[in-house]
This record gives sequence, C-alpha cells and structure tokens, in this order.
Amino acid sequence: MIRSRLKRNSVGLLQGTFQSLGQVAPAADIAILLVASFSIAGAQTILAVIFGWLIYALWMVTPYQLSKFKSNAGSYYAYAASATKGGILGTPTALSFLYYDITGAAFGILGLSSFIFLISPAITHLSYIWILFAAIFTAYIIIITYLGIRPSLNYTAITGLAEVLFLLIAAIIIIIKVGPGNSTIPFDISGKYSVGFASIMFASVFSILDFTGSGVVTTISEEITKPKKNIGKSIVFAMIMTAIALIPATYALTVGWGIGHIASFASTSDAGLVVFSKYLGPVGLVLLIIFTINSYASNGVSKATAVSRWWYSAARDKIVFPESIGKINPKHRTPANAVIAWALISFVLDVSVGLIFGPEDAAFVLEAGTGISIIAVHMLANTSLTLYARRINQFNFWKHSVAPSVATIVGLVVLYFTVDNIITRWASNPTGVNDAYLASFIITIIWIVIGGFAFTYHYYRKMPQRLINAGEFDIEKDAY
Repeated sequence: MIRSRLKRNSVGLLQGTFQSLGQVAPAADIAILLVASFSIAGAQTILAVIFGWLIYALWMVTPYQLSKFKSNAGSYYAYAASATKGGILGTPTALSFLYYDITGAAFGILGLSSFIFLISPAITHLSYIWILFAAIFTAYIIIITYLGIRPSLNYTAITGLAEVLFLLIAAIIIIIKVGPGNSTIPFDISGKYSVGFASIMFASVFSILDFTGSGVVTTISEEITKPKKNIGKSIVFAMIMTAIALIPATYALTVGWGIGHIASFASTSDAGLVVFSKYLGPVGLVLLIIFTINSYASNGVSKATAVSRWWYSAARDKIVFPESIGKINPKHRTPANAVIAWALISFVLDVSVGLIFGPEDAAFVLEAGTGISIIAVHMLANTSLTLYARRINQFNFWKHSVAPSVATIVGLVVLYFTVDNIITRWASNPTGVNDAYLASFIITIIWIVIGGFAFTYHYYRKMPQRLINAGEFDIEKDAY
C-alpha cells in the first residue's frame, strides 16, 4: 500500500458537513461575536444575519459547482490553477489563501484567550497569561489534527451537532420565556426602531464573517467518500445547520435583551452570556461557556485540517511551498509538516501582534486582513468556475457565468464597505490600533497583488510546466 498520500474514503458525509460547520463556530458568535453587528443594526440584527447568510450562500455556489468537476485537496487553489491551461490564477489564489490561513488563526489562538479573560476577569492582572492559553490551544490543535482526519472530524461532528442542538433549544426556550416581549419589530425595516436598510446591509458585512469557512470541506476531497457528490451535499447541509444555529438564536438575543434597550447590547461585551444566564440560569450559562470554548477548539481543528490539506496539494505541485511541506505521516496519513508549520507560524505572529496591542485588539487587527484575503479567494474562485467550465466543455450560462458573476459583484460591495470602514476609522481617529488596521489592509493588498504577480511571473519565466501541471490532479481520475 502506498502511504505517501492522503488516505481515500477515510470520512463520509457527516464528517464533511461538520468540517465546514467547525469553521463557523456558532456558539462563539452567539456568546460574544455578534456584538459588532448589533452595534450597527440594533434591533434589526436578525435581518443582517439573514442577509449575511444569503450572501454567503451565494458565494457557496462556486465551490459547490467546482466540486462536481474536480476532487483535489487543493480546494480553491487547485480550482484556480486548473482554470486555464497556463495555470496563471493558481499562485495569486494560493497567496490569498495562505494569507487568510495565517491571519485567520487569530480567531482561535487569540479569540479563545480573550474569551477566557472575559469570563475570568480576576486573571486579567496576569499580563502574559494569555500567551499560555494560546500555546495550549496551538498544541491542542496540532495533536488532534496530527492523529488523523477521522478522529479529528469525528470530534468536530459529535461536539458540533451537540452545539447546534443546544443553541436551537436554548433559543426556543428564551423566545417562549420572553412571551409578550416577542415582536415583529426586528423584521421591520422602516418601523420605529429601524436603523435603515443601508445600516442593515453594512451590518451584514460583519455577519458574513460569522459564516466564513463553510466551503473548506473541499480541502478533504481526496479523503471523503464519493467526493463529487458528498462535497456539495456537505456544503448545503453545513449552510442549513448554520442557519438553524444562528438565526433563531440571534432573534432570541434581541428580544431577550429587550428591543427598547437594544442600544446597550453592543456596549456589553458579554451580552450573549448575560441573556443566556437571565433566561436559562446557571446551567444555561455554563453550557454556553463550554460550547463557546468548544467552538474555538473545533474551529482550530477544522482550520488545521483544511490548511494542511491544501498546503499538501500545492507542495505536491511545487507551487509556493517546498515539497517537504507536503510530507505525509505514514502512520496517521496526515500532512504533519504542514500542520506544524502553519500552527507555529500563526502562533508566533499572533503572540507578536498580541504583545503590541493585547490579544483582543490583535485578533481584530489580524482579522481585517483575513476578511479581505478570503474575499479575494472567493472572487478568484468565481472567475475560475467560469473559465474551467468552458475549458472542459461543461459550461452552463446561469450556473457558471451569472451565479459567479453576481457573487463577485457582491464580494466587491462587501470589500468596499470593509475598506471604507478601515480608512474612515483611521482618518477620524488615528490611534495605534487604527493605524494597525490600515497597515494590515495595505500589507494584505501588497501580499496578494504584488506577491501574486511576482510568483506567477517567476514560474512563468523559469518553470512554466509547474504552472501548467498545477491543480490538475483529480483523485477520481488519476491513480497514485
């Protein structure tokens, strides 16, 4: 048996679904992360979340369609690389994806530390204790992911299903207990408490981040059974489950806090915890804390699984990464070097930025680059879908042209709001943190645009065959 490759048929539809859901971390969204959306949309945050979900569902059309054509662990990178015969879209997509991976790790590494500080304020005087939390978290995701895809995704599946059920049941209980406090006001765009459609759409930009990662199941295309069927199904089921977990719970937070007092929600960093404690008592509060910590852990495991797989694919193609990154552990059949390299690089970056700004602000600064880079990945993937469908003579105007084009236009709108917010914040209040937001934006653009061009030009001039071969592998067509 050849053991230098990923193991085929290691996981099924269930694990694939929760590989995607693990990236979403719904309990963390409900506990603390929806504050940004509430600060903009107020009582209409439920609409912002619904619009955010619809926008992200539109973005998921592209990986859903591409997964029918190609089964490659490289995910968006492989799709883009094989979109043209010359492979010129592969390297800019790889660099965008890489930037997303490195900066996006802050969600778990720094986010969990910030959450522990929030629920245990007595330890905040221990200035550097968060580094210990970050180190423990990093070691945890390395170990779990290193042990193989089946045990790691079984963990995310079991805990993820429990998390979704808890949030749904908790939301129903809160809504019932609110009684007469329930209202249609959260769904009224023009009523007394309305903030206006523009503000709701702006808040949806932040809500989109609550669903980011639903397409990462494409990275396990070489290990899931029947990938050309189950990848698409996993995306659909994951999106449905995120809606079930987040939409009712967002409404429950709104009416549970009180529509007339909703302005104070955004100024309370632990508002989600407060609402759950009020209506569900100590048991509900403790369960939300447990599931929130699990959200961060599942996100880390899911992300490590996704990152290591597409890095392995790119290293196999000798694009961006050295071949050593793609080395497979012969016992557990995992890209061990990729897991360790990503986790350690992310840890060093997160701690370095955290020492300057503190773990919470550092997470937001790094996530600014994360948002921009993943939008770039999606837009490149949209273009790739159109080009690849034409290349293999499977082109359908509505599925492969209209849908990805609309998704790209929406992506540009989201990008505009994101960049406008960063620049406006810096211009109106040039603090050290806002300077860092602007610097993060500039570095992201330089990395993607200049870096993407430089790498592509290098391969085109020196090693054109690498670009031509990049992303061409398909587990269901090519023998090992």
